[in-house]
Amino acid sequence: MKQTLIIALLLLLSASFLVAQTGEKIISPPVLWKSYDPNQGDFKEEIISEKTQDGIINRDTYISAYVLGEEIRVYCKYSVKEGAKKAPGLLVVHGWMGAANPDKKFVVDGWAVMAHDYCGKTGNRPHYTKYPQTLKHGNMDAKVAGPVRSQKLDGTEITDPTQTSDYIWYAIQSRILSYLEQQKEVDRTRLGATGYSYGGTLMWHLGTDPRVKAVVAHFGIGYNEYYRNKQVWMYSTPYVEPPKSSGEKIYLASIASEAYVPYMTAATLFLNGSNDHHGGHERGLESFKMFKSGVPSSFAIQARGHHDTDKIEHDAKFWLDKYVLGKEVNWPEQPRSEIKLNAEGVPELIIMPAQPEKVRKVEIFYALKNPCSFQRAWRDTPNVRMGDQWIGKMPVLNIDDYVFGYANITYDTTIVRSTNFNAAIPAKLGNAKATDKPSDNISSNGYNSWANIAELEGPKGIKGFRSTNNQRGSSTEQLHDPKWKAPVGSYLSFKFYCTEPQTIILNADDHNFSEIEITASDSWQDITIPASKLINRFNQKPLKDWSEIGKLNLQPKPGSDLTKVLFADFKWMMESKK
Repeated sequence: MKQTLIIALLLLLSASFLVAQTGEKIISPPVLWKSYDPNQGDFKEEIISEKTQDGIINRDTYISAYVLGEEIRVYCKYSVKEGAKKAPGLLVVHGWMGAANPDKKFVVDGWAVMAHDYCGKTGNRPHYTKYPQTLKHGNMDAKVAGPVRSQKLDGTEITDPTQTSDYIWYAIQSRILSYLEQQKEVDRTRLGATGYSYGGTLMWHLGTDPRVKAVVAHFGIGYNEYYRNKQVWMYSTPYVEPPKSSGEKIYLASIASEAYVPYMTAATLFLNGSNDHHGGHERGLESFKMFKSGVPSSFAIQARGHHDTDKIEHDAKFWLDKYVLGKEVNWPEQPRSEIKLNAEGVPELIIMPAQPEKVRKVEIFYALKNPCSFQRAWRDTPNVRMGDQWIGKMPVLNIDDYVFGYANITYDTTIVRSTNFNAAIPAKLGNAKATDKPSDNISSNGYNSWANIAELEGPKGIKGFRSTNNQRGSSTEQLHDPKWKAPVGSYLSFKFYCTEPQTIILNADDHNFSEIEITASDSWQDITIPASKLINRFNQKPLKDWSEIGKLNLQPKPGSDLTKVLFADFKWMMESKK
């Protein structure tokens, strides 16, 4: 007993010495939040508006949250069915620069839903959360103040995790949870939460709150500070971690969402896109190895998802039904997967799902080489069932480059579960063979790598696509795949069909632009574009070569309608069509 006490005192002294020598306050999340009480202080509720429409009560209020000795007036929106009693409560947390918006589909389903603004002042919004001057970095909008992560607003390193904007946002959402559970319609023993985008990042803190039964994080899980910002990719060759600044060490230990995983008690579902920009999705999945035993956790990754999860979104309802409402939902165990070489030396992804008798569909995706997750070009690969295993071939161009693979398994309930992320260098697996070849026909793989499109058949039976989103346009990361990388000196060629003239913006790698005139015709037309036609928006210089590009995006010029144009037959050509 005496020896244990001495060791504990030595550890405490060592920690104090570390802070004294470096100025870094390296503490764990439980220690950081030990003294914060979200129930402390009067709410000082101010009702801004209240109305009942179609049997649903909608109430907008301001309440007070108390953070670091300051009072913050938080703007809230609450929706619940009229006459509801003992309704499960759901906290909905918006994304970056977003606004409070209760999810009405849950309200209709019988939930009492609370949403709050933590963005703060931006634009001309009449209502928003009001931060005092001392906590002005709570305002997300950089034109107003924040945010503060590893560096303060003046550019110096943080010395305490409470100096960050995330600390304020974490504290606010815990306070709003207290406000939600005080509503007369709410069953405070059945509370859940969902967060989208940066709200998904904030979910990992909320999942440590014992009042919350389950959380659903859409995107998030962090790995942005330091990892994404400094391009520290898991599968870079060689792998190098630059030294962390003192502020980064503090942030990663106490504030970054991944730091909260070992302390989470809420059942946690993570829905993400394979090409989402919130850091590497493989790092997000690594976090699932840190959950405490007995805490339910699951994830699904939408292939080629660019901040959208529409194909796996329905998982959220099943998860909340199971872990908040206590419904009988058959949630299959984590499927197993691994990369092996077949008899011909071709890499294969082998899938071993739980409950194979209930599997409706297995989709296998693979990508080559690129260490940056959100730039990978994911391919579909056919798979065959052999007993209780599903196997898909993953041909490669170079046996010394990484091959990545994972699968989505859809069960008879429509629940989608993803396998773990798999990565291997084929040459290290045995006598590997490179059987894939480069292709100048970008459309040879179809159009499944394009986002926001509908595939269709145009005149003369030519298969192509049209954009389904005139605001965001349509994009692809396919050119990051070495199979479809542009040959040096090539031209981009494609067909288009449109009966009304439009002007589109061709955007390569987010900063090289060119206006393309889409002339009207009753037939398909061809266009060939040299790299030099695209101008860099930063230095105003023409693009040197298409081989430098990995991403394409098509958008309408203001006043045009991209959805009226059909595209097809994207190719690389060594000579321009005359």
